[in-house]
Amino acid sequence: MAGPKQTYIPLFKQPTFVRLVFVALLGEIGYAVLNISTMPVFLRDDRHLSVAVVGLVLVAYLFSEALFKSPMGQLADRIGPRKLMAIGPLLSVFTSLLSFVVPRTGGHGLEVLMFMGLRAIDGLGAAMLWPAAFARVGDSVKDSQRQEAMSVLNLCYMVGIALALPIGGAFDDLANSHSAALFLAAGLFAAVSAAAFFGIPDVPHSAQETRPNEGGLKDLIASLHRIPVYLILAAVTFIGIGFPMAIIKLFAQDQFNMSETGFGALVFPAALVMAFCSVPLSKFGEKIGRIKSVHFGTGLCSIGLVVIGLGAFFPFLRTPAILALGAIPVGVGFLLAIPAWYASVSELDPLRRGANIGAVMTAQGLGAIIGAPLGGLVYDKFRHLGHHLHLGNGFAHYMPFVGSAICVSAGWILSLKILHKPKVEPDYSNIDSAN
Repeated sequence: MAGPKQTYIPLFKQPTFVRLVFVALLGEIGYAVLNISTMPVFLRDDRHLSVAVVGLVLVAYLFSEALFKSPMGQLADRIGPRKLMAIGPLLSVFTSLLSFVVPRTGGHGLEVLMFMGLRAIDGLGAAMLWPAAFARVGDSVKDSQRQEAMSVLNLCYMVGIALALPIGGAFDDLANSHSAALFLAAGLFAAVSAAAFFGIPDVPHSAQETRPNEGGLKDLIASLHRIPVYLILAAVTFIGIGFPMAIIKLFAQDQFNMSETGFGALVFPAALVMAFCSVPLSKFGEKIGRIKSVHFGTGLCSIGLVVIGLGAFFPFLRTPAILALGAIPVGVGFLLAIPAWYASVSELDPLRRGANIGAVMTAQGLGAIIGAPLGGLVYDKFRHLGHHLHLGNGFAHYMPFVGSAICVSAGWILSLKILHKPKVEPDYSNIDSAN
């Protein structure tokens, strides 16, 4: 006998979901202000560290995040996501402020190790926040709304990064400082922690009791066996995403002589367009199917990165307009592919959403760990080769985007080879959602 018909409630009329979106957006703005907007400029221009060392400091963050995401996803399955969503950002309140007291040693020894240590703690905090947030969203919505919900949460990640660049840059420029936005980051993390603790309800006890109670390593191994194709795709693609991660703001300053505020002004309209397109793209993704969304979205990212990367070899393409033109398919493709990806992972086993999502995020993090230092290395070391080829400094500036294009294109081809629509779709209609 069929159960009672469930009433459709739009996502943004569901209080728990709205609060989760607020926490996720504010949290990503905080982490992006700290690690992408402020830290590279602070380390290079205030601490006078090389771009290669900046890449190593970022790797400490990425490695820690990747190492702890799977265990923290498992922990979220056991103790509930809210606690981790509150504790993680709180750690970064202190690491942001402690960055000011790291002793100067000329870029050697203790100074670099301390910055790497602080960023590793930030990575632990991010690892507490994100798998817990994705798992809590998976618990809070119906299956029919899950891809749309994941799309909105993914939008928080992208828009958070995009907003962090103008916000952090303007904060630094107004203060005439390379480090003022560290105070901003600390304030954002404090707000995230408070909002998560006081605003996000715990998963109902009855739902929490249904989660498996296996050992942490056993859960991780089970995820590795359950979703190997997703982990391969995640690692390969995120090597490409990691390439420009450490240098993107330095690239704008060195290649286009942009101020921090000026670069933020270039990025901000893109963030608004992404926000406007997110929900329509998620609905389009639901219409064409999740596997096709991954294929199509990754292909768009590849095309956009190729357009940008061509600037390494053709100086007339080294303009902000071409950069913005290439960024359009990258943004659209990311919005289309990633929510479908996470929605598929979250449905593989509803009782292990946190563990499975954590495993995928670990693979992504490991990929970014490989890509980020490579991007910083080629940015520093390919200047001589650029002059030898009569292509100037722009050759080195654009080479991280070339590396990104190669890896994301490889991920796209791989997705076409190994990701196929299942013959029988999973049915979770009898699983109650916890709203």
